[in-house]
Amino acid sequence: MILARIQKLSAAIPENLAEMLEEEIIFGRLKSRERLTEEMVAERYGVSRSPVREALRLLERDGLVMREARRGIWVSPMSQRDFDEVYMCRIELEGLVAKQAAESADIAKKAEFKVLLSELKEAQSRNDARQFFIVDVRGSFLTYDLAGNKTLTRLLGGLEKQALRYRYHAYEQDPKIIQLSLDDTARIYDAITAGDGENAKAMTENLIREIWQSMRAGIRDAFGEG
Repeated sequence: MILARIQKLSAAIPENLAEMLEEEIIFGRLKSRERLTEEMVAERYGVSRSPVREALRLLERDGLVMREARRGIWVSPMSQRDFDEVYMCRIELEGLVAKQAAESADIAKKAEFKVLLSELKEAQSRNDARQFFIVDVRGSFLTYDLAGNKTLTRLLGGLEKQALRYRYHAYEQDPKIIQLSLDDTARIYDAITAGDGENAKAMTENLIREIWQSMRAGIRDAFGEG
């Protein structure tokens, strides 16, 4: 889970270490193209190099770090080209998940969207981009859970981790993106809760497409064309 607290590890568990490094990458504390070494990570978290090696392999699998022959390991670069590829794939997959979530009969889980929307509004009113992002991600995970489609969830798993870097960057840099996301997310939650799969799918696809187009120039300016 990406929301694990950053802290010194008391046990050398690769999965936990990977989660913490994942959070550092998503929130930009480890920068695009920043070099990582096993020694640096081991010292930073107070663990041996063995779990570090496995944690970095897990991050490489998810596309968050890359390994280059004779050059070492780097935080995967962000770029407009990478952003385009990630968001192009997200449109269809996220739309399908929203449709299937709406078709779920789990009324109790759907009721959780009301709480999440209240938290999103509170974060937006305080201009708290980090908290807005965290709650928004919880909404995504709730949607995946409601959809109950293991194949879709697996496909979105690695893709979503790459997308989260751009998603947080957008919220942090442009309050207009937060407002856009809040308005459309409220309508998507309503459609899912009402069991309106077709509208949930269409609105989800439209929101991702609109954010994609709104962010492209800023991503290029910040990270290059790729």
